[in-house]
Parts: sequence; structure tokens; C-alpha cells
Amino acid sequence: MKVAIQGERGSFSEQAAHKLLAAEINLVCCASFEDLFTVVKNGKAQAGVVPIENTLAGSIHRNYDLLLESGLEITAETNLRIEHCLIGTRGARLEDIRTVLSHPVALDQCRRFFKRHRHIIARQTYDTAGAVQNVLRDGDPRVAAIAGLAAAKFFHGKVLAKNIEDNQENFTRFFALEKPHARRIKKRDSAGGRKRKTSLVFSTKNVPGALFRCLSVFALRDINLSKIESRPQHGRPWEYLFYVDLLAGVEEERTCNALRHLEEITEFLKILGCYLTV
Repeated sequence: MKVAIQGERGSFSEQAAHKLLAAEINLVCCASFEDLFTVVKNGKAQAGVVPIENTLAGSIHRNYDLLLESGLEITAETNLRIEHCLIGTRGARLEDIRTVLSHPVALDQCRRFFKRHRHIIARQTYDTAGAVQNVLRDGDPRVAAIAGLAAAKFFHGKVLAKNIEDNQENFTRFFALEKPHARRIKKRDSAGGRKRKTSLVFSTKNVPGALFRCLSVFALRDINLSKIESRPQHGRPWEYLFYVDLLAGVEEERTCNALRHLEEITEFLKILGCYLTV
């Protein structure tokens, strides 16, 4: 099975892909999230795995936009513990490091490290694992990268420091995406007490109480919302799309009734996926 990820081998996205799908997959590494969505949409990969939210950095807004634009379906999700390491060349020493490369989100999650080492300059790259690859390729012992332990193992880098993230409660939520009606990820039942989640997006008129009425269709039926996110509607200034995650499956009667009600009072409504956490 071909699975598209953003970034290089050894990245957190690769770890999430193995956790979501299978131990044996063929990775298609993409330079950008736009490329990833295109690869899956065009059938060059059967699935894609994208980060959507981090407990420290918040939502990855561009992926919300791409999810709606692409028409791909969310088929599973997982939460991955993010542990950052400082990785250098074989002969590198922590006290000699002067420059650190990594993805901007990873750099932002390690602010305390840079406060303790004010002589080190942070430089942004497109990917954590890609930063390790660049450091090992160039071979400068004064340059290191911030990435996961898997990247250090894959590229044979030297771990100079572990767990340098500011907060140990650092998790990233990943979605598995596929074309609608082409689901290759086996649906998992809700045995063991796990319940389905449903993600959807809607828009409503900008009038007093409109959002309250939309959300009340879930409250009246005891459906819990685990997340709500607003995004600007392109071409319609000061109007918004609302992305909502429900702790309920679309096959439940209460959910069906809530969605029928919601469709009556919204201008636009789309189900993005119904899935379980892996």
C-alpha cells in the first residue's frame, strides 16, 4: 500500500503512518502538504497521513483548508507522543553546537532549550527528519537538528540530548485520508468501549444566535463536541467555516437526527469522515 506523508523517512509522520495503517507500507515522501493531497487525490498513493493538531502549537490550519478543498475522507486518526531530540554528526558535542535546524513548529516547542543555550541560532527547514538528513549530509559538527529518535536511527545521527521539548504533554493528532468510496483501511468495530468520531464542516448566516442554534442541535441530543475550529471563507470577508468533531458515529440515530436538523439551518454542510482513534 502506497502512503503519502509530508517530509522524509524517519519523521513523526512516518511513525503515525505505521501506527495508523500497517508495519509494511510503501512511503511516498512529499515536500509539502499540497503535494501530499494531490498525490492521494490523483491516485499515486492509496492513502495519506497528515498532522492536524498539536497540543502545544494548536491546529495546522492549512490542512483544514486542504481537507475541504481536496474532497478526501478521514478514515482513521491517531495521537502520537512527540519527543524531540538534538541530533548531530558522529563527532559532534553539545557544547560545540552553534546552529540548529528543524521545522518551525518543532523549534517553537523547544524554546526553553534555546533560552538555556543562547549562543545557538535556530534555523527553519521544511521537515524535522529532513533537517537531520541535511546535517548528516553536510557533516558540520557545529550544526545539529531537532527531530525524533526515529530520524536519528534512520540517518545514523548522534543523539546529543533527549526530551528537549518544553512540555512532556506534547502530542500530535494525525488523520489518515483516502478517496471517498475507495477505503482500503479496514473499518474497525467499536469493541473495547471505543466509540466513533465524526468530523464535519458547516457555514451559517452571520446573524445573531446563528452559531448557537447550530451547536444546539448536538446539545439537545447529548452529543459531545470534542473540538470546534473556525476558518475564513475564501472570497467572503468576515464569514467563516466551522469545523466540528463529534464524539458520535454517523450511523447513530441521534447523529442522523442532529445532522438533518443542522442541514435545515446552515448554508453549507459536509461530512469529512467517521472514524475511530487507533
